[in-house]
Amino acid sequence: MIISNLRNQKSLKLFDPVTIDQTNVEERVARLNKRSIKKESKVAGIKMAISMMDLTTLDARDTPARVKQLCAKAIRPHDTLPDVPSAAAVCVYPNLVRTAKEFLHGTKIKVAAVATAFPSGMSTRKIKIEETRYAVKEGADEIDMVISRGKFLKGEYDYVFDEITAVKEACGKAHLKVILETGELSTLDHVRLASDLALYAGADFIKTSTGKIQPAATLPVTLVMLEAIRDYYYNTGRMAGMKPAGGIATSKLALQYLVMVKETLGAAWLSPDYFRFGASALANDLLMQLVKEMTGVYQSADYFSKD
Repeated sequence: MIISNLRNQKSLKLFDPVTIDQTNVEERVARLNKRSIKKESKVAGIKMAISMMDLTTLDARDTPARVKQLCAKAIRPHDTLPDVPSAAAVCVYPNLVRTAKEFLHGTKIKVAAVATAFPSGMSTRKIKIEETRYAVKEGADEIDMVISRGKFLKGEYDYVFDEITAVKEACGKAHLKVILETGELSTLDHVRLASDLALYAGADFIKTSTGKIQPAATLPVTLVMLEAIRDYYYNTGRMAGMKPAGGIATSKLALQYLVMVKETLGAAWLSPDYFRFGASALANDLLMQLVKEMTGVYQSADYFSKD
């Protein structure tokens, strides 16, 4: 019995792991991908995807100037197109949170910070909690933590659960996104189990990947995670969010993700409050496709900043 103390969730069978039928998952993804999206719906979907972007810079060469440039793009993704929404958040390392927070003052754009020894997660719990508290003190609205994959793959599920719980407590009022790093979890059964652990430990979002490991986000993995969110909602009544990250580079693929969210969770989840894209490379393709739909011609990629 896994996590026998899943902390007073008496309505749940404690904790019967869900077995995933991979063929069924892949067939459902294939069916959803056949949905045709017409012009007006396509424009609305592209704008929605832009509003769900977490524009991200997580490079050892990051500077305050680079963060400010990213913040400016988050506020106004395109200089000339009307009605293009701002991005949902800017995601940076903890030492650059204050820079982003000051630049975004007066906007609704959130500042997210990676923490807990991102991307490896290879540190002590004490240090992970201290880093989380530091990021929140600097002004982070959201914390993106990574689970201890080594512990998870060794079957130390209580350790993973308790670590997420501790980081959630350290977040205070900040929201917690829990990164599973699904490319290292080997099977869809593991993805589902890790999703359940994170949700019941208090995650506000579950997230596929750091973007540093391949494969990163995939549609089958995301479907499994969305189904975990759905079942968690049925059991608890609490809505949790989803963030696929890494490898999502085209508007066509982004729209497929939005269709999957709508069909699996419903329209209530089609909001930056409950769904995000963690793929900065996606932003320029969304803007290029939006220009094409609205003007009939493509802009060159050279017109857009390389973030």
